[in-house]
Amino acid sequence: MTINKSTLLLTTLLSLPAQSEILMQWNRVPLPIDLNVNQERIVFVDKNVQVGLPSELDGKLRVQSTGGAVYLKANETFDLNRIQLRDMETGQIVLLDVRSKANTGKLESVRIIFDESVSNNKTGIAQTDISDPDVSMENPVKSQLPPPAALTRYAAQSLYAPLRTVEPLPGVRRIAAKLPKSLPTLMPNLSILATPLDSWGLDGYVVTAVRLKNLAPYQVNLDPRYLQGYFYSATFQHNWLGKKGTPEDTTVVYLVTEGAPNQAFVPNVIVKKTSSTSTKTK
Repeated sequence: MTINKSTLLLTTLLSLPAQSEILMQWNRVPLPIDLNVNQERIVFVDKNVQVGLPSELDGKLRVQSTGGAVYLKANETFDLNRIQLRDMETGQIVLLDVRSKANTGKLESVRIIFDESVSNNKTGIAQTDISDPDVSMENPVKSQLPPPAALTRYAAQSLYAPLRTVEPLPGVRRIAAKLPKSLPTLMPNLSILATPLDSWGLDGYVVTAVRLKNLAPYQVNLDPRYLQGYFYSATFQHNWLGKKGTPEDTTVVYLVTEGAPNQAFVPNVIVKKTSSTSTKTK
C-alpha cells in the first residue's frame, strides 16, 4: 500500500493542536486579563512596550517584555489591579486590568489589536490638542537633542519619572547589553557596588543605566573622572552618595557608548596565584 506524500503531510498538519488566541481590541477601555497562579500567560502587543506595575503587585506578579510580547505569571492570587503598557516609540498607553485566581485550567494567549483611528486619536479631540495644538501623536516629533543626550534623558525619565510622563523617543529600542551582574572595574578606587539595570539604543548609540550603591561608612562625591572604561559620555543622577545604610546611598549613572556596551567596560581579570614548592636538600 502506497501513501501519497501530500496526503501524509495534510494528515500530519491536521493532527497538530491548534494554537488559539483571544483577540482583544484596544479602544481606550481597560482590557480584562485573568491569570492562574503559577501559569504563564502571553499577551501579544506587537509593539516595543514598557510595563508599569503598581506597588501592590511587587512579588505577586512576574512580568517580562520582549519582542512585542508580554509574559505574565502570577506567583499568588490577587484582586483586580491595573497595569500599563507604554509604547516606547509613540508614547501610547494601553491599560490592562489583571487578576489572579487559584484555577488550574489552561488559559489561551491574548493578542491586542489596534484600530488605527483609535490609536492615532483621529476621532474626537486628543488631550494633547487641548494644551498644545501643534503636537500630533500620529506623527511623533523627532527629538531636537543629539542622540546621546536624548537617550540619557529618556533613560532617566524611564527610571525616575511616572510612566505616563515619559516623553516618547521615536526610534528608541531596548538593548540586551549582555553585561555581568556587577561591574567591579567601573569605579575601582571607590567602595561602590555597580549593577547594570537596563540599556536603550538609538542611531548607533547605547545608554546603559548602572546603579551605584555606596558600601563605605562615609559620604562619597562622584566625578566622571573616577570611571574606568570607554564611554562617549557619563551623567550621574546625583553627584554624591550618602554613607552606607542611608536613603541617599544609591544613585544611577547613565553611560553612553558607541555600539555594544559590553565592549566599553574594563573586563574583570582574576589572577590566580600559583604556589611554588621548594625542596630542601640535606
